[in-house]
Amino acid sequence: MRITQRAVTLTSLQGLNRNLESLGKLQQQLTSGKAISRPSDSPTGTNTAMQTRTEQASVAQQARNVTDAKGWLEQGSSTLLEMMDVVKRVRDLTLQGINATNSPASQQALAVEVESLRDGLLSMANTKVMGRPLFGGVTAGDAAYDAVGNYVGDNRAEVLRRVSDSELLRVDLTGPEAFGTGAGDLFAVVGRIAGDLTTDGAALEGDLAALDALFEKMTGAVADIGARGARLEQAEQINADRQLTLRAQLGKAEDIDLPKTIMDVQMRQMGYEAALAATAKSISPTLLDYLR
Repeated sequence: MRITQRAVTLTSLQGLNRNLESLGKLQQQLTSGKAISRPSDSPTGTNTAMQTRTEQASVAQQARNVTDAKGWLEQGSSTLLEMMDVVKRVRDLTLQGINATNSPASQQALAVEVESLRDGLLSMANTKVMGRPLFGGVTAGDAAYDAVGNYVGDNRAEVLRRVSDSELLRVDLTGPEAFGTGAGDLFAVVGRIAGDLTTDGAALEGDLAALDALFEKMTGAVADIGARGARLEQAEQINADRQLTLRAQLGKAEDIDLPKTIMDVQMRQMGYEAALAATAKSISPTLLDYLR
């Protein structure tokens, strides 16, 4: 079978084009730093990268949830501690009121201060986080307690945040859980103390016992929030570690091995130049070349 000069030329040029295409691809990878610029470059790598990016999106959302949860818990803890300081002041005033030597005017002054402290407690109980009542549960309203101290929140469900693939963490604490319920809640008891200071001094002993029980309840609520905060810190660290792991996995799937790619480019460049020189020698001069 006779091989024509045209066939030799076409075959040589096709080989040169393939070499040049491979060299261009390596140079593009070296410029971008990515081994995959389109799915056809590596179907397996593309699938791995897509799965990793999906996991990264999930972990990023969980990180945002952790930040949101920290806001809830930190606000809950600080508000309860501030309210407990106010309750201590109410207790001190109640002890002063139990003193039978106080004049009616002194008792009235104590009652006025206690009533003012009750208003402050109600205001703190309606503290909001991101526009939602801190102690209101899942209520769609804008307050946990009304002006007279009745609970108007919704404690039928918990406010939860997903902080990992397997864990939902509760971030709220409802008013009844922190301050009691009905006629025995914090605001009712403090209100009774304000009234008894001027009308029924003998009842103050019982009021003081009820106040102490509520203080213990609030102390337990702070401890509960602290335990959840510790769990949240663990989840935050696990989330941060997972983000690093996924970033490394994505880099392994998409990023080039820089030293190896540089070497491949150099070798491909040398191979292309050698092929170009060999092709130039293998293709015979044409009549036109002689006429020049």
